Amino acid sequence: MILITDELRLLLLTNGAAETETDHVPVVKLFNPVGSATWLLSDLDADGDTLFGLCDLGFGFPELGSVSLAELQAVKGPLGLGIERDLYFKARFPLSVYAEAARLCGHITEAERLLRQAAAALSLSSPELPPDRAEQ
Repeated sequence: MILITDELRLLLLTNGAAETETDHVPVVKLFNPVGSATWLLSDLDADGDTLFGLCDLGFGFPELGSVSLAELQAVKGPLGLGIERDLYFKARFPLSVYAEAARLCGHITEAERLLRQAAAALSLSSPELPPDRAEQ
């Protein structure tokens, strides 16, 4: 399977070339069909290999970071299966929302309720923590 089509590559490169740091919507979702690793990717560097996005290797600690397209393409699991692209993935939120939802539940999720909760949490107007009730 072609992980990144020409159309997706163009979108990823456009995001990667943005002059200001932007909270892009993920362009592509990749996954391991015989494991729990998942990647939601939003940017591709000009080198054509370094992807940026939300990376979840299945250990309960998803994180924003970079991954090599060449390394993803080289992965071969049982029966020779490699990393695949989710053909039906359609991002509905910016990457920060998926990252916050993943932080809350320990893995990348597309659950609407969790994504909406994460979006609401990120839109809080006050960055301060609520008062500690134990101190009162």
